Amino acid sequence: MPAQVLILYHSRHGSVQLLAEKIAIGVQSAGAEALLRTVAAITPNPVHSPAHPVVSKAELIQANAIAIGSPVRFGQMSVEMKYFWEQTTDLWLQGALIDKPAGVFTASSSMHGGQEANLLGMMLPLLHHGMVLLGQPYDAPALHQTQSGGTPYGPTHVSTHAGSQQQGPQLSNHESILCLEFGKRLARFAGKLQ
Repeated sequence: MPAQVLILYHSRHGSVQLLAEKIAIGVQSAGAEALLRTVAAITPNPVHSPAHPVVSKAELIQANAIAIGSPVRFGQMSVEMKYFWEQTTDLWLQGALIDKPAGVFTASSSMHGGQEANLLGMMLPLLHHGMVLLGQPYDAPALHQTQSGGTPYGPTHVSTHAGSQQQGPQLSNHESILCLEFGKRLARFAGKLQ
């Protein structure tokens, strides 16, 4: 049975969803199953309707690896993603997520919009759950060449570098490559630890 990688995201305008979908392609190209899920909206009128189902705790437990993504909100993860993790105390008490490979990804509207701060902050609940963090190694040439998104902490996207707002979010070539590589890496580790 192939390893399953849960790609859990919150996306307000579609950029983080686009990253999640590209990571899923990388996961699948490495022979694993990608499970795309989102977190529940907590505002009465969400701007962006999710294209994927809301995650269940059972899916979180069953996954062999996890990637989480959120837009940057003043250097932090969105309140929706934070609220989701605050509801996982029961899983923490059970040790249900210990030793799962995990990684993070994000998007912002500017190059210095707090991407790295957000990525580091999203790692904290994963560490508290005992997960094994995976970043983006510098052996990926695109990490050296990118002029938009991409960090050693995980894939990123800068929406101002993606084209006009009328076309919707679009990843740069380097951002796409880094997402694919990140997905492959998660899948490989999930397979090794399965």
